[in-house]
Amino acid sequence: MSQDTAPQKPRTPKQNREDRLKAALKANMGRRKAQARARTDKEQTDKMQADQEWSGEAQAGTGHTDQDKEG
Repeated sequence: MSQDTAPQKPRTPKQNREDRLKAALKANMGRRKAQARARTDKEQTDKMQADQEWSGEAQAGTGHTDQDKEG
């Protein structure tokens, strides 16, 4: 099998720096997206727990209303 690609030129320090910065930016964005997803998941979990607690309290009530107490 023969390769038809020309030999690559050596990379300049500027190109190496750009590649490092590009990789660092990509990793940073990945971490930030993961943090945002974790925050969103936690908020949704907290909201669901609060909703469940509220509905549980409403169901566990005595069934009396303020009108029952007055009369």
